[in-house]
Amino acid sequence: MREEIISRNVARLATLPAIDSKRNQTWTADEARAFLRAARSDPLHPAFVLLLLYGLRRGEALGLRWIDVDFEAGHVNIRRQLVRVGTELHHGPVKTRAGNRSLPLLEIVRETLEIQRGAQKILMEEAGENWVDTGRVFTTKSGRPIKPRNLAHSFARIVRKNELRPIRVHDLRHTAASLLKKLGVAPRDAMEIYTHGDGESREEAIKKVNGLFE
Repeated sequence: MREEIISRNVARLATLPAIDSKRNQTWTADEARAFLRAARSDPLHPAFVLLLLYGLRRGEALGLRWIDVDFEAGHVNIRRQLVRVGTELHHGPVKTRAGNRSLPLLEIVRETLEIQRGAQKILMEEAGENWVDTGRVFTTKSGRPIKPRNLAHSFARIVRKNELRPIRVHDLRHTAASLLKKLGVAPRDAMEIYTHGDGESREEAIKKVNGLFE
């Protein structure tokens, strides 16, 4: 129309899809805490903690390596992701510069990852020569990568078994953003707190997030 090639915008005749009310739902802080308590005995509990507190994608959580976790400096570096392409799993870099980020090691995350490290050592001893060393934080009993869909299945099972309000595993990402907002963090500043932000405001926000799940 701007170029006067057509007389009307035919895109205006398109019928937009109906909004799916089941998509992009979020949990309250109480619901999130209830889920983490219910998932505590599940091997993937630490992964759920990362999804819920950092808003990670499941591929980012499952692609995390131990060399990405700096316990001394207090950082979790998101550099890699595990994705399914066809019938194969691929472990590669995150897609964008924004996805490549360093997050503060929240206290609950530190404790959870330390427990995970100890549990993995036991699995290594039990597997012996059958252990496949991938360096990943989350693995099967033999050290192999966990399929993203299996994490989603475990999430749905825990939700169903404990009669929690059903949401998708991807909605944990939206829940993380929602909780930050309720803590008084503007959506625009949420990523700054977890990435580039510094100073008293960042430290105060981190304390608030820790306090939600104490």
